[in-house]
Amino acid sequence: MGPTVAIIGAGFGGLCMAIQLHRAGIGSFTVFEKGDDVGGTWRDNTYPGAGCDIPSHLYSFSFERYSSWTRRYPGQPEILGYLEECADKYGLRSRIRLNTEVVSAAYDETLGRWRVRAADVAEGRESEELFDVVVSAVGQLNRPHLPEIPGMSSFAGPSFHSARWDHSQDLTGRRVAVIGTGSSAAQLIPPVAEAAGHLDVFQRTPNWVIPKPDAAFNRAARAVFHHLPFTQRVYREWIYRYAEGTLYRALAGGWSTGLLRKRALDHLHAQVPDPELRAKLTPDYPIGCKRVVIDSAFYPALTRQNVDVVTDRIVRIVPEGVETETGIREADAIVYATGFLTTEFLVPMEIAGRQGRRLHDEWKDGAEAYLGIAVPNFPNLFLLYGPNTNLGHNSIVFMIECQVRYIMGCLPHLTERGPMEVRPEAMDTWRRALDRAMDHMVWQAGCASWYKNAAGRVTNNWPGSTPLYRRLTREPRPSAFRFAR
Repeated sequence: MGPTVAIIGAGFGGLCMAIQLHRAGIGSFTVFEKGDDVGGTWRDNTYPGAGCDIPSHLYSFSFERYSSWTRRYPGQPEILGYLEECADKYGLRSRIRLNTEVVSAAYDETLGRWRVRAADVAEGRESEELFDVVVSAVGQLNRPHLPEIPGMSSFAGPSFHSARWDHSQDLTGRRVAVIGTGSSAAQLIPPVAEAAGHLDVFQRTPNWVIPKPDAAFNRAARAVFHHLPFTQRVYREWIYRYAEGTLYRALAGGWSTGLLRKRALDHLHAQVPDPELRAKLTPDYPIGCKRVVIDSAFYPALTRQNVDVVTDRIVRIVPEGVETETGIREADAIVYATGFLTTEFLVPMEIAGRQGRRLHDEWKDGAEAYLGIAVPNFPNLFLLYGPNTNLGHNSIVFMIECQVRYIMGCLPHLTERGPMEVRPEAMDTWRRALDRAMDHMVWQAGCASWYKNAAGRVTNNWPGSTPLYRRLTREPRPSAFRFAR
């Protein structure tokens, strides 16, 4: 039968964990999902133009290849549909509790089990259950970040975050303000600019942008992928090797950094003929220090007659729009494309380990976990897409599969030897290795980014290659853990 497992979240991570438990014949698991369906970030982000900047054949499970992708770069509806199909194919629906949010998880040292308290989102009614293992699959992009701008509540019109798009609002012909120019903004600005009467794009820091080589897969290509499955494997491997061989080397300060920078500057010059606008959009920091935007429609949208790029500092929000240091820009609607609370891992859940230690107290100086998966003093707690496992060059789905394989390898050990927790000395060794590797990465340059916490420490990204991470997580080393027996 195996251990009882609580999985928190039903996005890519939670579904991957559930599928592998199902395939291993371990049926005693429950997936808690606070939303009304599976999909995670792909259920929540429904703004116009929402999609992925990783090619579709790589942004999917290696064990569940999909021959019906319609484009090289999938849109949000297609990714969500893929995840829904995965949940249905493996019969996971009966294991998933929708509209149920985990409020807390506390380790009971007497029982050697976790007390998981969850609340019905609609009614607020709470219940508690015992589990042997807790797997957090809440990810890093699940809580929208709203900037602290004075007067936000005073705005007379509708305002919302891009991850909570208000589809009841028709922006056609209206004056719209979009605050932010990151990846989400780059995707939503082109369709909004086309619909709006006027669009003000408020930019604090320009991003490096490279073109997205998107194209549709015609019926013949999809037929080849379907009838000759090896072609999918070859195509996926080619994309993967390009990402590792070129993009990773650029982030690590390798030979391709200059090539990537030239590609971005050529893209900017080709799409933005106005030198004044081009100057506004030219970053003054090394490429890769912040997440590189991959989009081919963003720059053309900014050159439209009905679009202004505003770089003046925002002072406050006023009832009639956005006040900058040079005056008021009137708006009928405001969209905050300002990212997520990426460094606040597992918030707002209360996680308590041995001796009542609170995880958020342990992480007050920055989140950290051994291999991004395990934390000292928190037995049988495992993280997916945890600290220092995000990527700036490849597919996070690859990392999730590595982590799930590692956790599956832990289950026989904890079943035989009792609750397991990573040793503090193993965590110390891991921390030092991370710090050494991080010194060589471009993220350490002077720019601000969502990769860093308030103290400037990179807590989100993995500084190594993905083949290295795969080797490190191939199987757990029992010597890195303490067991109850």
